[in-house]
Amino acid sequence: MTGDPLVRPAEPADLPRVAELAAQHARYERAAPPAAGLDGRLAALLFATPAPRLSCLVAQLPDGEVVGYATCEPAVSTWEGRAYLHMDCLFLAPGHRGLGLGALLVEAVLAEARRLGLTEVQWQTPVWNERAARFYDRLGARAQEKLRYSLPVVP
Repeated sequence: MTGDPLVRPAEPADLPRVAELAAQHARYERAAPPAAGLDGRLAALLFATPAPRLSCLVAQLPDGEVVGYATCEPAVSTWEGRAYLHMDCLFLAPGHRGLGLGALLVEAVLAEARRLGLTEVQWQTPVWNERAARFYDRLGARAQEKLRYSLPVVP
């Protein structure tokens, strides 16, 4: 295989693979798998007009295989009175970690923040994911301990 891996914006044809990777990500984080049809729901978020709600970047090997992804969206900090970019997911398939692809994905997320005029990226990772914490620490990120809650909206 020749050439370098690259990170690029996801295209509609990537979404079945991104959905597969998201299912692997959910398993890795000990969460329930995504419901069927995730690729369609992502398409509605990523390619909506007039403005997408979510950005997705994919890590692609020189042979064309997509082996990772990161998703992000603008969010607001009320305390600071400013917007930031929230990185919702960053995942690399097993066997493709430790090769520099994660750093390429993070750099692409930072570039998206710069493009949007935002000055910070925030994200979270499970407290037990020590490998991710070491990776983020090496990047110079600062951890902030919080509990994350989820409350379903019942019709």
